[in-house]
Amino acid sequence: MASHRKPVSVVTGGAGFLGSHLTDRLLAEGHRVIAIDNLLTGSVANIEHLAGHSDYRFIRHDVTNYIFLSGEVDFVFHFASPASPIDYLEHPIPTLKVGALGTHNALGLAKAKKARFLLASTSEVYGDPLVHPQKEEYWGNVNPIGPRGVYDEAKRYAEALTMAYHRSHGVDTKIVRIFNTYGPRMRLHDGRVVPAFIGQALNGEPITLFGDGSQTRSFCFVKDLIDGIYRLMMSATHEPVNIGNPREMTIRQFAEEIIRLTGARSPIIQKPLPVDDPKVRQPDISKARSLLGWEPKVDFEDGIRQTIEYFRSRV
Repeated sequence: MASHRKPVSVVTGGAGFLGSHLTDRLLAEGHRVIAIDNLLTGSVANIEHLAGHSDYRFIRHDVTNYIFLSGEVDFVFHFASPASPIDYLEHPIPTLKVGALGTHNALGLAKAKKARFLLASTSEVYGDPLVHPQKEEYWGNVNPIGPRGVYDEAKRYAEALTMAYHRSHGVDTKIVRIFNTYGPRMRLHDGRVVPAFIGQALNGEPITLFGDGSQTRSFCFVKDLIDGIYRLMMSATHEPVNIGNPREMTIRQFAEEIIRLTGARSPIIQKPLPVDDPKVRQPDISKARSLLGWEPKVDFEDGIRQTIEYFRSRV
């Protein structure tokens, strides 16, 4: 990369929750950013604050089709994919296609441009884990033909393809396994537990637990997550790295926290547990600590308060 020019980063899924926050970080680091999104689940509202920015360009395009970009590219961040259960259950085939064809095209772009490549993978590659907490060496417990399999297997295939490009073509690749993340710009009705509970509490509706609420999750604030992802891209490692907050809580505890912090009077009700819903989910972040010098810094209550205020302005 020539020293006299700004680095150029391509972000697929650039109008999504994570893609838009990543774009903000890259611009703050002095990058020029080319965001690509077909707006299947992304939103122009997430990037409207970047309109007219001299170092930002948005292209509406489906990355399952060939990606052509003129000029130099230094980094490719592949974030394009439906990422919530509601989205990938509604769009199962596009989810599989973006994991397979989209990853192939994004890797092809990185190979052609001699750019570094980072795949946004997921803790869902561990499925309903039998090992706790989850280390990167764990191969997972995934039902490939269950309703969640379209997302889980798309990401597992994407990881395999990424490592194949690294080993066969020498592409400088990174893989981040993202655990539950929350923050401003999540969609209120995307089916994930953070916007669901906050939206229900702010609207005075009952908070819906699936099962008895004893299943656990760990929640990482988006600013922390993006910092880990940026550090990973700039690192020398090629193996998958978990990025998430190891602070674990039950879904019932989380519901009670949302009621407390919103001041809601919502009752908690129970519904049947969805098929293949993971019972435990907690990252082992030893690798992120040792390889990247990263760990989450934002206190859960501070992050949730910021998220509640974001949704309060939108309900």
